[in-house]
Amino acid sequence: MPEITVRIASPVGLHARPASQFVKAAARHGGPVSIARPGADPVDARSMLSVLGLAIGHGEDIVISAEGDNADETLAELSRLVSAPDA
Repeated sequence: MPEITVRIASPVGLHARPASQFVKAAARHGGPVSIARPGADPVDARSMLSVLGLAIGHGEDIVISAEGDNADETLAELSRLVSAPDA
């Protein structure tokens, strides 16, 4: 399963609007997508409650994984979303 480690750039972390955009993009992939802190158990990146439950803040690293067709493109899109400071 391809994965990428990304640093959260949004000043509010991965909460509310940034999390909503992230979850919607992950859900568009159509296959399994997960998010986790490095070394921690992953959660479903297509679940708003799961993503918000991680309480990921500004400057933290996350690991995003995706399976299936277009996994690399999905990882690139999700990476861009969380690494943009105005997300």
